[in-house]
Amino acid sequence: MPELPDISVYVDSLTAKLRGQVLRRLRVLNPFLLRTALPPIGQVEGCTVSGIERLGKRVVLVLSPPPGGELLLVIHLMIAGRLRWGAAGAKPPGKITLAVFEFDAGQLVLTEAGTQRRASLHLLPDRAALAAMDPGGIDVFAADMPAFNAQLVRENHTLKRALTNPQLFSGIGNAYSDEILHRARLSPVRLTRALSADAVQRLYDATRAVLTEWTERLRAEAQAHGGWPDKVTAFHPQMAVHGRYGEPCPDCGTPVQRILHADNETNYCARCQTGGKLLADRALSRLLKASWPKHIDDLL
Repeated sequence: MPELPDISVYVDSLTAKLRGQVLRRLRVLNPFLLRTALPPIGQVEGCTVSGIERLGKRVVLVLSPPPGGELLLVIHLMIAGRLRWGAAGAKPPGKITLAVFEFDAGQLVLTEAGTQRRASLHLLPDRAALAAMDPGGIDVFAADMPAFNAQLVRENHTLKRALTNPQLFSGIGNAYSDEILHRARLSPVRLTRALSADAVQRLYDATRAVLTEWTERLRAEAQAHGGWPDKVTAFHPQMAVHGRYGEPCPDCGTPVQRILHADNETNYCARCQTGGKLLADRALSRLLKASWPKHIDDLL
């Protein structure tokens, strides 16, 4: 799922291409995409794009209708949704295209790979409706340490769960939470209320640093490809641990480990983050029971 760095770059690119443009036509090609009935979706045609915003992991197109006022188109890409930019009138990709936004300068195409249709489009009449969609997580760049700590300890959860909870922190998901915890040298299963003041400070600093570095990296990549993020993915070879199970940790060389739970995988370095302890994954560890290795050295 695109997270804060990816969405921020989408917002930058969309602002450069669409601000001041008139949305001539919106074609919704999949009936499951549109999740609102009022206002009617046809009202967006003829509106001018006055701004692009981020709401958590959502992209918001701020539209100005000709009579005045404001409409808000909210795009949630979920896991497999992506935004593509193409020439006006170009044929969009086949089965994966969910919607086409037509402008004089070109067309914005919303696609979703796979067969599950999770991406969504909402048309909202005002800012109150937009605020109601906000899960409430804080922007870590607008929060000082006390505010960050207050969110962290609101409930006693694991660090992984807390960082990826949109009601606590805005825009952080599975990929960047792995990178943040590795940078902070903290276990993903450490409980939030068990952290020392030093550990909270490391986590705060790591969160801001990782998100900043990756936003800048992805922004530079987009600029190198014509000003558009063509390859939005949760897996990058430059990442320290996320998606790198079995590969060497860039800091200590120890093979990266993982925890499997449902559809999610958490990656971590046992040497750097857990003092060498291997974390149970709720599946294989239960199967192996006493044979489950307890320390990273048991695998090497």
